[in-house]
Amino acid sequence: MADVRKITHKSLVATVMIYIVMVAFTVLAIYPIFWLVVQSFKTTQDYMLHSKLGFPQPFFFKNYPQSWTRGNFGQLIINSILYTSVTVVAINVFGFMAGFAFSKIPSKATGFLHGSFIIGILLTLQSIMVPLFLMVNAAHLYNTRIGVLIPYIGIGLPMGVYLSTEYIRSIPDALIESARIDGAKYLKIFASIIIPMAAPVAVTVAIMTVTGTWNEFMLINILASSDKIKSVPVGIARFSGALASDYGKQFAALVIGLIPMLVFYAIFRKQITKGVAGGAVKG
Repeated sequence: MADVRKITHKSLVATVMIYIVMVAFTVLAIYPIFWLVVQSFKTTQDYMLHSKLGFPQPFFFKNYPQSWTRGNFGQLIINSILYTSVTVVAINVFGFMAGFAFSKIPSKATGFLHGSFIIGILLTLQSIMVPLFLMVNAAHLYNTRIGVLIPYIGIGLPMGVYLSTEYIRSIPDALIESARIDGAKYLKIFASIIIPMAAPVAVTVAIMTVTGTWNEFMLINILASSDKIKSVPVGIARFSGALASDYGKQFAALVIGLIPMLVFYAIFRKQITKGVAGGAVKG
């Protein structure tokens, strides 16, 4: 009986500790967002003269409409949604097709081609910015949406190919061979077997691509000069200067840029959780 009580006591302590850690991490994750929202209702003077942790004195609601207008966020958000959506679809489709070929279709060129893709993971954005700009300019794609999308897809594709290849490689070859015996072509196998079974890694790639593309700033800043082409991070940066910053409007702009990501998670949270968990178990 004493042993049972001791085990029960240890289980209770362990449960309490787990909840304490979970609450602590939740607070650490939520507080910065809460702080950002609170600061977005301050004027720059209020932010500079009073406590950085305090509430606005008083609340200044005009930061949001003024930030929206001055930042031209209506056009920028449309551009960001376009870039993010197209990039996610393209990287998943091309990454899955390449991963299927590299892992399940024998070829002498597989090793060389796969290695060429993987090298792309090692390249830093800073090391390719100048040659990338020169290539886009030489192709007469500067300040065009296609001139932005092609580099976005190309930069994200190596990781997509790597994750897809490793995941699809774990799918039993017997499934592919059975389908081939039944007369299925590779395209049919890809659509009917590979895509449904590899859905978890598609979610993982999508999450990485969405966050990376939505928050990308350096490339879009050098590949486009028109507001009709630029994206949300460029609009946010307008409120921060070398000599002065309009903090209230900058915080409001940050909240405006953050809201679509929160909406994305709220809508797809179940799919994201299942995809990441499924990918972890499979891996």
